[in-house]
Amino acid sequence: MSTRFSVAIVISLVILMALSFLPVHGEQEVYDTVVRLHVLANSDSEEDQALKLKVRDAVLEVTSPLVAGCATQAEAVEVLNTHLADLEAAAKKVIEATGRSDTVTVLLGEEDYPTRTYESCAFPAGRYVSLRVCIGAAEGQNWWCCLFPPLCLSAATAKEDNEDAFIQVGLTKDQYGIITETGKTKYKVRFKVLEVLEDWFG
Repeated sequence: MSTRFSVAIVISLVILMALSFLPVHGEQEVYDTVVRLHVLANSDSEEDQALKLKVRDAVLEVTSPLVAGCATQAEAVEVLNTHLADLEAAAKKVIEATGRSDTVTVLLGEEDYPTRTYESCAFPAGRYVSLRVCIGAAEGQNWWCCLFPPLCLSAATAKEDNEDAFIQVGLTKDQYGIITETGKTKYKVRFKVLEVLEDWFG
C-alpha cells in the first residue's frame, strides 16, 4: 500500500468522524419545537437579582396555563402574542408591589442562545423563538428556561416526564436524546461546533 493511498484513507476516516459530530442530526427540530424564556435583570445587584426572580414567577403564573393546552410551537407563539400586554402588566404589578419603578418590556421573537444546561437536559446553541422580559436597563445576569413545552417549573420533574412533554409536541425519541444525552462526547463536540458557527455567522 503506497504512502499516498494510506494518507488518503486516514484523511477520509477523519472526515467521516468529523461529519458525525456536525450539528446536522436533528438540532433544527429542537429549534422549531420549543419556545424559550429569557428574563434579564436590571443589574447584578442583590436587589435587582431578587426582583428578577419575582418577575419571573409572575410571568410564569400567566404563561404556564396559557401554553399548557398548546400542541405545537406555532400555537404557543400565537397565544403568547395575544397576551403580551397581560404579561407586561403582571410584571409591572410585582415590580410596583416591591416599591420599585423599573420599566419592563416583554418581547416575543427570535434570539440567539448559547448552549444552556438545565436540570435534566441541555439545549444546543442556536436561534430560538424567545419570550424576552427586560427589566430596567436589562444589564444584569439572565434567567433562562424552556417555556414551551412548559418545563420552567419542573426542577423536580423526572426525565421521563420531560420526555413525554417533548414527544407530545413533535420530537422523536432520537431528537429528544440531543438535549438529554449531552454528557456524551459527540454531543459536547456538536454543541461546541454550533457555538463556534453561531459566533462566525450569527
